[in-house]
Amino acid sequence: MTHCFHPLLGLEFDLIDLTHCWGDHRVFYLDETEQVRSLSARWTSAVPEDPFVALSAGRSHFRVVDLLELVELIRGES
Repeated sequence: MTHCFHPLLGLEFDLIDLTHCWGDHRVFYLDETEQVRSLSARWTSAVPEDPFVALSAGRSHFRVVDLLELVELIRGES
């Protein structure tokens, strides 16, 4: 787990599957009670870091594509 605010930060789990579902890439793993769990792959080291996030180095809180999508939502174009 690599997401800085997730309570499982720093813990490692065996990956069962990495798949696209519910509109996101998700990892599936077994927790400490052997239950299958899933979470966003972006919160793990299973996928490469988003290039924008890496290049912005924390200087920008929003990606341009996300801001443009927000403008469309506000205008009612989506």
